[in-house]
Amino acid sequence: MEYRYGSHTVFNIEYHFVWVTKYRYQVLKGDIAQRVRELVRQTCEAFEIRIISGVVSKDHVHIFVSAPPNIAPSEIMKKIKGRSATKLFEEFPNVKKRYWGRHFWARGFFCVTSGQVTDEMITNYLEHHFEPKPDDNFKTDS
Repeated sequence: MEYRYGSHTVFNIEYHFVWVTKYRYQVLKGDIAQRVRELVRQTCEAFEIRIISGVVSKDHVHIFVSAPPNIAPSEIMKKIKGRSATKLFEEFPNVKKRYWGRHFWARGFFCVTSGQVTDEMITNYLEHHFEPKPDDNFKTDS
């Protein structure tokens, strides 16, 4: 497991994102697909998000990333989708005609975290981290 370091943090947070084009139009081909790759890379680099892997399909994009803890998954998607849509409309006039409403990506996205540590590992660590005292527990008796 590779940890990343911020100025006051140590972290390993990984997300798998999937998002689709509006109406699932299959427009992510050729130059447009290449430009989407570049824009996603540039946006991620700007916010210290590392792309572990990714795929641009004809109507959707998958990326697996490592992100710092100060950026919520929804913010990551907002930045990537917003910036890429704006640039694609500027650079590809035929796309602008097809998506007359200025929305290139469909609303929403899929996101799942990828964990290196299991619930059992965390529980075990907490149980053996120090000499437990009965009142040092966060559990509530219900």
